Amino acid sequence: MRVLIYSFLLLFLCSMLSNVQGRNVKAEYPVPRPPLSKGIFPCNSCHEGIPANPTKRQLKDEHINIKLHHAEGVRWCLDCHDPTNRDKLKLANGELVAFTESYLLCGQCHGTTYRDWKAGIHGKRTGYFNGGKRTYLLCVHCHDPHDPKFKPMKPEPPPYGPKNANNVR
Repeated sequence: MRVLIYSFLLLFLCSMLSNVQGRNVKAEYPVPRPPLSKGIFPCNSCHEGIPANPTKRQLKDEHINIKLHHAEGVRWCLDCHDPTNRDKLKLANGELVAFTESYLLCGQCHGTTYRDWKAGIHGKRTGYFNGGKRTYLLCVHCHDPHDPKFKPMKPEPPPYGPKNANNVR
């Protein structure tokens, strides 16, 4: 009986650990396809067989439209993109994830924002909060992953207050 209880406890802890590591989040957080750049995805169509250059540098031949303004002093392309399979992203533990699971990558550094995203507080989520079908937008639907800070925007003017009971200006 004791072995059975310990076995059940071990199985329970292992399932909890796999959820914490992000193994079961795909079904829990359904997302649409990311807005991938036309003409450059799949990445392996060009990068396959080309050895990765890990040197941080200004890109001059390809991807010149990408300006890295995302912790640029300490980050480089291959910190997030896998050097051997460019169609996958690489987590800090070396695990490869699809671009549809990029929230796992973003969540490694942006933990509080990831927590809020999962709760439906940050980002956009459509559908039901409790049960029913729902869809979450990925971080990259709103943020450029290479330059995620929003550009300054001119605010809209405040709404007009009602002047009479018919809400006419």
